[in-house]
Amino acid sequence: MAATAPVTIAYAQRTQGWELVLTNGKVVKLPGALAKAPADTVNAGSRAPFLVSGDGKHFLYFRKSDGLFVERTLSSKERVVARDLTTNTINEEWPWVSNDGGFVITGTSAPGLGVFADVRKGKILSRAGVTDWWSFMGFTPDSKGLLLEDEKGPAVFDRELRVRVRLKKPVEALANDYATAAVAIGAEDKERKLRLFNARTGRVSRTVSVRLPSGQYIDDLDFDQAGRLVVRSKTKTGVAIYRVSKTTGKTTLLRAMTRPDVPVWVLPGDTTYEPWTEKRST
Repeated sequence: MAATAPVTIAYAQRTQGWELVLTNGKVVKLPGALAKAPADTVNAGSRAPFLVSGDGKHFLYFRKSDGLFVERTLSSKERVVARDLTTNTINEEWPWVSNDGGFVITGTSAPGLGVFADVRKGKILSRAGVTDWWSFMGFTPDSKGLLLEDEKGPAVFDRELRVRVRLKKPVEALANDYATAAVAIGAEDKERKLRLFNARTGRVSRTVSVRLPSGQYIDDLDFDQAGRLVVRSKTKTGVAIYRVSKTTGKTTLLRAMTRPDVPVWVLPGDTTYEPWTEKRST
C-alpha cells in the first residue's frame, strides 16, 4: 500500500481574514493574522504581507496582537522573525522567505536590503559591511544559498553572509550546483524564451523557446531540487506549473490551479506580489 503524502499548504487566501487551504481540502482559519495595515501605521489600509514557503510547510504573517512578523507551521507555535519588522514596515519593507521557511530577507523602499533573519536559529545577522549596493535575486532551491548582488557584482552567499561563489552575471534562477543558470528573455512581462548559461563563467549554452499555450508567459522561473527547470505561468483561470526541457523548451504540465473567488491568493513560493495575487485593488 502506497504511503500517504504528508498534508501541506496548497495555498492561502484572504477573504475577511486569512485562511489556509490544505492539500487534503481542509480549510484552516487564521484569526490572529493581520489582513491590512492598522489605521495608526504609516501605510494604513495597505495589504499586509502573507507568505507560504516553497515547500508548503511554513507560513508567515503580521500578528494582530502585537504587530510583529511571525513564522509558524501547521503544528508549531509562532516564532518572531525580527522585532524590527512591525506593522509600520508594511509597504516600506518586503519580505522573501526561503523554500524551507528557515531564512527571511527584506527589501526596503530605500536603497539596499533590510533584515537578514535565520528563523530557525532565532538569529538576526549583522549588516556590518552591507551597503546600499546590495540587492536580492533569490534563493537556491536547497535554501542554503542567498543570491545577492553587491558592489562587486552577483554572488552566492551562505546563511552567514559569506561569499561562496562569485558569478559572472545576474541570474533569475540558479541550480544547486551554483553554476547552471537561467534568465527569461523577451518583451517585458511577455517573456516566452529562456537563456541558459554557466553563471560562474558567463558562457551561454543555449536559448530555448518555452512551448507555453498561446497567451501565457513566463511569470516565475526556478530550478527544482533535481536541477530541472520549472516555470509558473498565469492562465485565464489561475496558474499552471510546468517542467521545461532545457534542450527543446517542451513543457510538461505538473499542476494547474484554479484561482478561488477571493481578493488575495498566495501560493507556496510566492513573493509579496505575483501577477495572480490580487483579484482587484484592495
